[in-house]
Amino acid sequence: MTQYTVINPATEQPVTTVTHASAEETAAAIERSARAYESWRAVAPGDRGRLLRAFAAEVDAHADELAALETQNSGHPLGAASWEAGQVRDVLTYYSAAPERMTGRQIPVPGGLDVTFAEPLGVVGLIVPWNFPMPILSWGLGPALAAGNTVVAKPAEMTPLTAMRIAELALDAGLPEYVFQVLPGKGSVVGQQLVDHPAVRKIVFTGSTEVGQQIMAGCARHIKRVTLELGGKSANIVFADADIEKAAATAPYAVFDNAGQDCCARSRILVQASIIDRFMELLEPAVQGIRVGDPAAAGTEMGPLISAAHREHVASYVPEGAPVAFRGSAPDGPGFWYPPTVLAPVRTADRAYTEEIFGPVVTVTPFADEADAVALANDTPYGLSGSIWTGNVGRAIRVARGVETGNLSVNSHSSVRYWTPFGGFKQSGLGRELGPDALDAFTDTKNVFIATD
Repeated sequence: MTQYTVINPATEQPVTTVTHASAEETAAAIERSARAYESWRAVAPGDRGRLLRAFAAEVDAHADELAALETQNSGHPLGAASWEAGQVRDVLTYYSAAPERMTGRQIPVPGGLDVTFAEPLGVVGLIVPWNFPMPILSWGLGPALAAGNTVVAKPAEMTPLTAMRIAELALDAGLPEYVFQVLPGKGSVVGQQLVDHPAVRKIVFTGSTEVGQQIMAGCARHIKRVTLELGGKSANIVFADADIEKAAATAPYAVFDNAGQDCCARSRILVQASIIDRFMELLEPAVQGIRVGDPAAAGTEMGPLISAAHREHVASYVPEGAPVAFRGSAPDGPGFWYPPTVLAPVRTADRAYTEEIFGPVVTVTPFADEADAVALANDTPYGLSGSIWTGNVGRAIRVARGVETGNLSVNSHSSVRYWTPFGGFKQSGLGRELGPDALDAFTDTKNVFIATD
């Protein structure tokens, strides 16, 4: 039996100890989930929807508890953690309408009637990362349950607490036992079992591109369906005709939210050369104004990094002599703190420019014109998110169509709305989550022909 001590990243103090599931326990949980699937898929659509709404209400009733737990476990500022708990509620509510709307088609054919059905897959394995433990859990959980699947979720080793509590709330809301299970543990044990076990019909994974490649290869051995949301190195493109004051004021929040531990972080700011000096003048006070500190305190905007090892990784991108244009502040003393940092000028071959840092470090690079901006934005193996700042509607549409990325915002930094599809191009992932089409990722189309002759 393996014990893991959860650490508060803001204080470096133990929070609690969690028992990790073994390979044998994981296999047993999957088998329980497979048995529960037979009855869960048979629940009437209206009843399944009511259970999901009850689940959402239970999460809402415990939102403050969940937020406080996430602040302790992940170091998220309390305001952000409250929003994250609210998103779990909202995603469950959104997909609670789905069971009664999962219609097929009637296709005209000679000699009979042809109809299609959206059939659930079976057991779905969710492998959830440490950067947004609650929302990303819900993105797979909501549509998977709505479609009639059962779910076994493995939270990240460092951040299991909110997922474990949400599983308890599911039972309190009336969901049948084993329809949704959470198994804390190592990726090499629990995650590998989910990938290898033949009763698991689909894996939903959010994490690094390198691990995503391994999971995809493992799933290929079983022809197992997979949704992957992986890395990013997104561009925030600012044209000379933009509202420069607003673009500069909001740019820090597009990359330093969650201490930069966000696949959607706009960690490359591309600024038209004619305005870059003015942009940097405006960006400096915006960066230095980011309130970094105790995540439990009101008004804190950025908390610590998740671990000492991750802080060391982030710091490796800002070695001695790095082109630091300016920095924000960070607390002294215990906690895995790292100050918001702006690098400029940088070369396009620099590691900080090309690699996903996953921390509060951003580069600023000039571009000449529209074509140059698109070329720079696309010069990466990733394609997850991005922003375009311009007052020209035609340019906004042209650049949005030209940038190879799955999610773009014009004159804003929105990436994830549960009403709309989310996912990446290139090595940023495979498949789409959220929005009205997410159910397609958790069902198979069955075609039935009924002869009338």
